[in-house]
Amino acid sequence: MAQILLLLAAAVLLCVSVVLFFRARNTHDRLDNMIDCAIRGEFQPTRYDESQISRTEQKLAQYLSASVLSRTSLDEDRARIQSLIGDISHQTRTPIANILLYTSLLDEEPLTEEQHALVKQACQQAEKLRFLIDSLVKTSHLETGLVQVHPVTSPLAPMLESLYQTYLPAAQDKNIELTVAPTTVSAHFDPKWTTESVGNLIDNAIKYTPEGGTVQITVQDAPMYCAVCVADSGPGIAETEHAKIFARFYRAPSAAQIPGVGIGLYLTRQILRAQNGYIKVSSAPGKGAVFSAFLPKN
Repeated sequence: MAQILLLLAAAVLLCVSVVLFFRARNTHDRLDNMIDCAIRGEFQPTRYDESQISRTEQKLAQYLSASVLSRTSLDEDRARIQSLIGDISHQTRTPIANILLYTSLLDEEPLTEEQHALVKQACQQAEKLRFLIDSLVKTSHLETGLVQVHPVTSPLAPMLESLYQTYLPAAQDKNIELTVAPTTVSAHFDPKWTTESVGNLIDNAIKYTPEGGTVQITVQDAPMYCAVCVADSGPGIAETEHAKIFARFYRAPSAAQIPGVGIGLYLTRQILRAQNGYIKVSSAPGKGAVFSAFLPKN
């Protein structure tokens, strides 16, 4: 008799365990499905009973509903900003081009030295405005996913040679020695966007290097990454500024007298991140700066 009771107890315990297991599994599957739907932006709350588990599910449903609404609102805000930037770019392109044309024509007229200086200032400000708007459009496209990078494994030498030829005239205008070290290294990168990001580093190096200085472009190779390094002999950057200079529109106090809008390094970082790369800076006041753009090997 005792054995029969023991067997019955074991059977009941087994049945209860099976029921609890399947209830727990069902609850887990329901919660898992709720989270998956929220991730896809498809979550719709449903009605639940008054059990403890259902109350927990309802709390999770309320949280996920709020998250979905927040995400939807954020996406709508981004879309509006993207549309606004696109409209600004479209509406200002022709006026800026006309300003540059008229200042160029005016500069050819027989003006006084002071007047030529004013025309030059107007031209520089128009160029600055055009660069700012172009950079904002590119940044906005990257952040909203409208522009996709397409990395391919390619040698770095052709890109660096093209950049050297592009920025050599600007370097020569300031009597800066611009050099590119030979390299046979290849990396996995988007040629168009990476050319722009490294070009920003070279442009900054030339801009902040005084006349008679040097800008050196080298490549460091490693098993998983390679780094395109742009070293200048400029004033250097304090360590407290290293993280700040990659923020949008941030400009170090020491750079206040040098023309710029503070978006080039931010755009460079966004481009590198989009293709699983990153950027680092090594610098100290009075010792120049080295910006390294790290690109994956595969």
